[in-house]
Amino acid sequence: MSRWSFVGRTDELNRLLSAVTGTEGRGIFFSGNAGIGKSRLLREGVAALPRDRYAVWSIAASATTAALPFGGLIQVLPTEQPHGLTPAGILRWAVDVLQQQAAGRQIVLAIDDAHLLDPPSAALVNLVGRAENATVIGTLRDGEQLPLPIRALWTDDLADHVELKPLAPADTTRLLSEILNGPVDATSADRLGRLSEGNPLLLRELVFAADCGELTRTYGIWKWTGRLELAPNLTDLIDIRIGQLTPGVRGVVELVAFGEPLGLHLLSQAAAPQDVEDAEERGLIAVVHDDRRANVRLAHPLYGEVMRRRCPVSRTRRLQANLAELLERVGKRRRDDLLRVAVWRLDSGTAQDPAMLLDAAGQAFARYDVPLATRLARAALDAGGGFDAAELLATILMFADRPDEAMEVLDAVSSAIEGDRRLSRWLTVRGMVSYWGLSRESTVEEIAARRSTLTDSADQARVLAFEAIMRLHRLDTAIALRLGQTVLDRPAASVAARELARSTIAHLQAAQGQLHRSATAINQVQAEVGRWRADMPYLQLALELARGTRLALAGDLAGIDAIVADEFADLAGAGDFRLGTGYLAILQAYAARLRGQSDAALRTSLGACAVLATSRVYAGLAQAERAQAAALRGDAGQAAEAMAEADRTHAPGMVVLYPWLEQARGATLAAGGDVSGAVKHLSGLADRLRADGFAGHEVHVLHDLVRLDQAAAPLGPTCSDGSRRSVAQRLAELSERVDGVLPPLLARHARAVAGGSADELLAVADDFDALGLAVYAAEATATALDRMRRQRSPAAATARERLATLLNRCDLIRTPALQAGAPTLSEREWQVARLAADGVTSRAIAVQLYLSARTVENHLQRIYSKLGVAGRAELRAALRAIPGHDGGESG
Repeated sequence: MSRWSFVGRTDELNRLLSAVTGTEGRGIFFSGNAGIGKSRLLREGVAALPRDRYAVWSIAASATTAALPFGGLIQVLPTEQPHGLTPAGILRWAVDVLQQQAAGRQIVLAIDDAHLLDPPSAALVNLVGRAENATVIGTLRDGEQLPLPIRALWTDDLADHVELKPLAPADTTRLLSEILNGPVDATSADRLGRLSEGNPLLLRELVFAADCGELTRTYGIWKWTGRLELAPNLTDLIDIRIGQLTPGVRGVVELVAFGEPLGLHLLSQAAAPQDVEDAEERGLIAVVHDDRRANVRLAHPLYGEVMRRRCPVSRTRRLQANLAELLERVGKRRRDDLLRVAVWRLDSGTAQDPAMLLDAAGQAFARYDVPLATRLARAALDAGGGFDAAELLATILMFADRPDEAMEVLDAVSSAIEGDRRLSRWLTVRGMVSYWGLSRESTVEEIAARRSTLTDSADQARVLAFEAIMRLHRLDTAIALRLGQTVLDRPAASVAARELARSTIAHLQAAQGQLHRSATAINQVQAEVGRWRADMPYLQLALELARGTRLALAGDLAGIDAIVADEFADLAGAGDFRLGTGYLAILQAYAARLRGQSDAALRTSLGACAVLATSRVYAGLAQAERAQAAALRGDAGQAAEAMAEADRTHAPGMVVLYPWLEQARGATLAAGGDVSGAVKHLSGLADRLRADGFAGHEVHVLHDLVRLDQAAAPLGPTCSDGSRRSVAQRLAELSERVDGVLPPLLARHARAVAGGSADELLAVADDFDALGLAVYAAEATATALDRMRRQRSPAAATARERLATLLNRCDLIRTPALQAGAPTLSEREWQVARLAADGVTSRAIAVQLYLSARTVENHLQRIYSKLGVAGRAELRAALRAIPGHDGGESG
């Protein structure tokens, strides 16, 4: 674990420095809770001040020195003070001492915990703050009594007083990564961020507390299990905030700790009104208005952690039973009330109604809270819930990556199957566990054989819908389409069965390039979400796979952003629904990659690999996206490693994902320098996609060939005249069949590469850029620039600047298309070029590099020739237009 880094606070730091260095010379004081980062902010600001211009005295006030006259400034003033002076005389003497030591420099007094200053020290600080050549900056803790001279600094308009806010979520995540020396998965970062409420000290203590086997690292990504052992330091920090509690106030805080969010009307029935008021006044609880209900929450999440751990087991169970009785007495008015009562009953040992537990488990699963749903469903089964409880528990266990256990639960109730309804549900859940959980491909035929025994049309439709999506995933596309349409044609089919079938068809339509029809179908499924989620929450996965496929093939990056930020993403993350969070992370990485954000693409794809490490459904897809991100950066080693993992982890029943994996294999080959191998592989892949009718995927594979300078290469079967179509011609043909704005643009790119002008390439680049496809825009611009260089076109300078702008908006990207026309400089030429671009003279370069001036000039002439520039004035832009222009590609 690394040293506690300073993260964020850019605006606050700039404001602090401006207070010192600005023309007004006003001071500034930051106040906030303990651990919010006040002291670190002050230290960072002080460290940034040049000592030749500023005489800086840093003072750390403390309770120890608060009782001593001038004790707060003991680090500043001489140990010997003159005798016989009045208090006012001592103050004047102290100011004179500081002025003498400053020796004409601007005085800066930086006081940490200024609220602990003794009265004489506070008076001296106020007096210094009034001097023309002095600035006072400092920190204060919220809730403390302030010395009047300190308060007067801002009431007399000599300084600003600013409340330091908690760290923003993004900064909290960055700080976590700094502390742990590596990225943290989004769900863990969110949970730790919410527990710490943006307080850096609490965050660090939480990490230290969790770093006892509860923080694990997979594929370089840290993940927190959610279990927390409160370390003594953390408990002490919270104890300081909570303080001593009367029995009545403690009872209020305990009730809220076990019941939050707790309706104010319920709390008022369970506790004395005065105790509730006292708890709120002390900042232990907070009343939050939600619609028409006033809810009570703890003022800080960690208060609950401490109170729950310290509460004896017997009192804990009594409190939870009381909460359940209270809510049952007033009536369960909201949907969540049933779930809350069930949890309280379960935790208090008073849960006896299997129907209530089963309903609550269904609610928890519909919210994608897998751990809670598992607990409740198992309790329902143990309480005598029978077949229905077993079916739900097995389903949840499947999505908790426990398929073997799920199969045991299903087999245990096989003798209780009576009637078509139970058989259809047992078949579908068992088929789901067997096919996706245990990778048994024979499951499809087994289901097909047994569904013929069903006589009820609705029950048949449910099994048909499951068989259809299994058929799609193993690439029996014609059968999948026929079965899916059969379900849609049956009026008796349930909403869930119908929308599962529609999701299957929508996925197939996207792969075939029918993106408009796919979008219509997806919108229909989404419109019915309120009617199918309770019955089949996991249908959301089929919907997201269809929607994600369509958006990715359409190049709709804004659409991907929207679903990644949708309600399902929040629910899946909070509920540890890994298949959901993992797949959405793959989409997020895909969008980042096409935008040229290779850092985010690699980090997010690694996160997806970590989340999906225990589930094979999307594990191979995550590794393929990781390979793509690594290849984009030119990291051939990691790309090859990821492809090997993709092959190892890819589920045999997910053949429908082969276009993504094989496209990643082509990128991996190209990144490793085997461009001819990549071309051969992608050409074969295009043939396979054409045979399978996956035109939506085919256009992207063909465009990958264009990016490898194969636009004019022959492809596909021989025509009647003995010729073969080129890649560009096939793309042009598909651009009229595949929906959306992207296929025609890809075809234009192919035509321009095959024989178009540089101006056409630049126009294509502009259109790519307008769609957010920065990588494609940069590649098209680089190809245009290469042609202009070879033609010695005067427009090359403009194109070079455009390429430099595009590359500067991206992270590190090194693709064959960018490297193909990029000039290659030797290591020495890079050294000379960088120095010359920074304005260093040839003579100074010669001295610095131990060369003769003539040798430097010879190097510069070769550099100008390679870059196609006239001289130093164009050198900086030319270097910026080379991928990896830090010199990493020199050779």
